[in-house]
Amino acid sequence: MPAAIQTVGVEAVADDVLEALANRRQIAPFSARPASLTLDQAYRVTSLLRTAFEARGDTITGRKIGFTNPDLWERYGVFAPIWGWVTDRTMGALADGKAVVAEEFLEPLIEPEIIFGLRAQPQPGMDHAALLGCIEWVSLGFEIVQSIYPGWKFTASDTVAANGLHGALRVGPRHAVAPRRAQWLRELSTFELELSCDGRSVQRGGGDRVLGSPLEALRRLVELLAADPCNPTLDPGEVVSTGTLAVAMPVGAGETWTATVSGIALPEATLRVE
Repeated sequence: MPAAIQTVGVEAVADDVLEALANRRQIAPFSARPASLTLDQAYRVTSLLRTAFEARGDTITGRKIGFTNPDLWERYGVFAPIWGWVTDRTMGALADGKAVVAEEFLEPLIEPEIIFGLRAQPQPGMDHAALLGCIEWVSLGFEIVQSIYPGWKFTASDTVAANGLHGALRVGPRHAVAPRRAQWLRELSTFELELSCDGRSVQRGGGDRVLGSPLEALRRLVELLAADPCNPTLDPGEVVSTGTLAVAMPVGAGETWTATVSGIALPEATLRVE
């Protein structure tokens, strides 16, 4: 390991990230500093973040997968999926009707996403049908992502160190997989989505934007975790948000966002921003 990277230390990186998140303060990307961070080291930071989240009383509820939409890769310079933790502090239900508060996040963007609830532990090498068998329910919801780095300028290792840029997750109604497994398998890769703000259509997308299917995003996460010596594999009961179905959009106070889908048995999702 280069001496410069040893000097910065993953503990110091984790401390910087936690301080930035706690104080809603942006910092220089680690990739722009004299001692940069490798992707492997960034996932060591991820492990330290979990320890810190749990030490303050949070419960890990699952994972968010980021950069599963190739439409975003060139824009942000991140060319493969990454992941971060979701906790009971950051996760809620759309049915609660609570708005998200824009000023609580740094340069927030909104992402409509397919969210899975796991009933069994997915294994490396599983195909999409086998992975679907590990899923208890499917939901359409939203993730609010944020950047502790000014102007959304970063590298892949920066995004991982910042807990996958996760801000908040709002989960829509949960629909059981078991009664219609064959239909879910097909629909998850073919459905279409329209994202609207205050009744005005702003983006279109669909399941194929997420690496061809949200199930492929889950497969990639399973493979990533299988090769990760620092972080645990997925457990039954975890929630997995699979990445944006359309181009992520900036959000501001006073807006109402709606995701409407066709070709899949899910209702529209609506989120207010204050």
